[in-house]
Amino acid sequence: MCRQKVVLGPDAADVLRRGSWQTSLQGVVAVLLRFFSAVIAFAQPMLCYYGLVQNPVIRVGISSCLLGRKVRYDGGHQLDTLITEILGKYFEWVPVCPEMEIGLGAPRETLRLVGDAKRPRLVGTESGRDHTGTMTEWAGKRLEELAQLDLDGCILKKGSPSCGMERVPVYREGKTARSTGTGIYAGLLLGRFSLLPVEEEGRLRDVSNRENFVERVFAHHRWQGFVKAKPRPGDLVRFHARHKLTLLSHSGKHYRELGRLVAGAGKRKMNRVLDEYGCLFMEALRIRATPGKHANVLLHILGFLKDKIEADDRAEVTAAIDGYRKQLVSLAVPIILLRHHLRRHPIPWLFEQVYFTPCPAEPMLRNQVDLSRLQLVIPKFVRHIQTPSDQLRFGSGPRRRLGRSCLI
Repeated sequence: MCRQKVVLGPDAADVLRRGSWQTSLQGVVAVLLRFFSAVIAFAQPMLCYYGLVQNPVIRVGISSCLLGRKVRYDGGHQLDTLITEILGKYFEWVPVCPEMEIGLGAPRETLRLVGDAKRPRLVGTESGRDHTGTMTEWAGKRLEELAQLDLDGCILKKGSPSCGMERVPVYREGKTARSTGTGIYAGLLLGRFSLLPVEEEGRLRDVSNRENFVERVFAHHRWQGFVKAKPRPGDLVRFHARHKLTLLSHSGKHYRELGRLVAGAGKRKMNRVLDEYGCLFMEALRIRATPGKHANVLLHILGFLKDKIEADDRAEVTAAIDGYRKQLVSLAVPIILLRHHLRRHPIPWLFEQVYFTPCPAEPMLRNQVDLSRLQLVIPKFVRHIQTPSDQLRFGSGPRRRLGRSCLI
């Protein structure tokens, strides 16, 4: 069988060349658009911080008393300025007071949990009136309303017989508390929204708890938006790739499990894959991202820059990472240094990592350090500089450690 050679005329050849040129141009434009989108996402936290870009609407449910509303049993409130002045800049609050919304006024008799810790009853301490049925019926309707608002998190009042998330006293009939449980409304909330980040206001005073909660709230917002877009398997691959470093900073085990789930997404029904991925994804973020895990991720990033930056710059970043590992500086310090070098030496896949931009509030929320660690460093430094000769030593010992610890 002979092969015939096809000779194209001038017009046909011109059409093919033009088609090839157009295809190449489309590819270049797609790459550029992806690159600039990554750059914008990379810079978004700082733009939001200075008010140049509007933050997304993040709705978070909250116990009304924490916003300063006088709905407590004694007619007072439990205003939490940490919540209103810091987190309030980034969240849109959806206040809820279960006891007021079931018709109890303020002031009112105190309520407490009575009976079995797993299925307690909500009872008035003076009248003995059982409010369990009323609370349960109201909560079912209220949670359906909240589901329409697309909440991305919830902050509850600790110790409350209705809102307490854990360690709420449960009393025997007419006796002292014998165990602890969960408030009636809080228990129904946690059952209805299993993926929703929920915390008590007391735990948010801890820096690591607060950072973890805020990160989970914004991750939940991203995931819900992703699911609403009706993604395909390829979209899930990209979502997973963008969260690689974030997941590794929490749980390498979950990252690998999610990777296997993504790899087989094309062979299963997408809705089931998304349900499983969402559960594992939020479960991974509930695991605390420790300084050691963060340091490993930061060193992993630095490894991609080792041939692009000078030795002195590498040493500076390494020292900042070591300072963060020892909790002498905040996480923002090595992050800012790495961002600086990545702007000078762009690496596309790193630009797309959510790890650098977990939330628009990130520049402020990550710029914190556990002061209890600094209390171990500062007294040593103060004793160290009591002699004149030591006052002139700037390059070593406690003086150097304090210098890094002041970069908060």
